[in-house]
Amino acid sequence: MRTSLIARGVAMLAGFALALTACGGGSDPLSSGSGQTSGAAAPSDTIVVGSANFTESQILAEIYAQALAAKGVAVEKRLNIGSREAYIPGLQDGSIDLIPEYSGVLLQYFDKTANATEPDAVYTALQEALPDNLIVLDKSAAEDKDAVVVTRDTATQLNVKSIADLAPHCPNLVFGGAPEFQTRPDGIPGIKAVYNCTFKEFRSLDAGGPLTVAALKNGDIQAANLFTTQSTIAANDFVVLEDPKNNFAAQNVLPLINKAKATDEVKATLNAIAAKLTTEGLTALNAEADGDAKPSPETVAKNWLSQNGLA
Repeated sequence: MRTSLIARGVAMLAGFALALTACGGGSDPLSSGSGQTSGAAAPSDTIVVGSANFTESQILAEIYAQALAAKGVAVEKRLNIGSREAYIPGLQDGSIDLIPEYSGVLLQYFDKTANATEPDAVYTALQEALPDNLIVLDKSAAEDKDAVVVTRDTATQLNVKSIADLAPHCPNLVFGGAPEFQTRPDGIPGIKAVYNCTFKEFRSLDAGGPLTVAALKNGDIQAANLFTTQSTIAANDFVVLEDPKNNFAAQNVLPLINKAKATDEVKATLNAIAAKLTTEGLTALNAEADGDAKPSPETVAKNWLSQNGLA
């Protein structure tokens, strides 16, 4: 998983049109102040690959882009756009063609009433919920799920192993995460509805990034939204709380693509990637990116494609 700011993203989205004129990573998020993207439609003979604003998404986008380019497909990259609320409008207006996504949160984006949680059920419901101009290709076995995470000390002191165990303590705890987690159906609203857990305070930080990790480590927050494939969880001995009531649905990695650009060659290339992706492999990709050498997402993707015979 993964995913990809609504009201809080308005200012960020103001630079959307500018970012769409650039190619490659590091672009500013792009959209007009109204929250709708204003980028020009991509050339008909080119696939514009986008990503969300976190490392795993950028690595996956690089894998897609490099694999397609190796097949002779014309590719442009517009990476680090922002959250789902920022880049979905670009997919809908044709200024972005392809982006790595996560099945469960994507389903809930398009269908706020969705209640499927198992991988196949989520995938089927997602295909029915998508707009007519968008399709998803094969889902991979790789999952990156949202999680409620606490420090080892907090888990021991409160004797908690699951979100259900945490619920009685929520009124005394500060929760931190990406701003959009406060309003998404499986975020704070879902945790409250499913587990009767109302936190003392929500602190807007980043999407599983250094701000959230640091705040959890130093005690500024006592619980956080991180992602299950993050190497920082094991590195800091954090505890991922179990989700016995399945507030967080299956989150299989899969490509979301403009139907008009999904040629047979493009489908075959992306489906071959899906067949190779595993949760363990996704975790390893993040660990490589977080390692001492700090390789770029482009380098990490190139290594993975080579190791899996897809270069």
